[in-house]
Amino acid sequence: MDEYIKQLASNIQLLVLDVDGVMTDGSLYISKQGEEIKQFNVLDGQGIKLLQRDGIQTAIITKRQSQIVSFRATELGINEVHQQVDNKLSTLKAILQKMDLDASQVAYLGDDLPDLACIQYVALGICVKNAHFSLKERAKFVTESTGGNGAIREVCDLLLLSRNKLNKCIEEFSL
Repeated sequence: MDEYIKQLASNIQLLVLDVDGVMTDGSLYISKQGEEIKQFNVLDGQGIKLLQRDGIQTAIITKRQSQIVSFRATELGINEVHQQVDNKLSTLKAILQKMDLDASQVAYLGDDLPDLACIQYVALGICVKNAHFSLKERAKFVTESTGGNGAIREVCDLLLLSRNKLNKCIEEFSL
């Protein structure tokens, strides 16, 4: 791991996630009755739970509104969920104020233009492998995995590794 990224990651107290294209692969499945279906990755969910157990908080900021997102956030224990957000940066700043954190303690994972300002604002701006090129040019870290396919888990493992906690997590599940 790059030492600069490891140093930034070791200070992170909050991981903020976009939904479509990050927690999911970005596909929207809509039935003829108008019911929306999203697919989430269980590896990502396990990573989020491991982070939370280590004291790193998690939050969601998304432009769309979906009960599926609320359900998944509850399932994962993510209490800071902000949907139908037009200005993600102002919402991020409000979250930081509420949690008494500053940008140097935050990682943000996004995939498209509405995430760009947040990625530039925080200490560890991250984008998924299949993000828009403008995010890849400005993010401090680009995942090897695509959105919805383990990118969040990759970031969670990075944060745990930077704190020398990843091996402990692995050992807990070993024989």
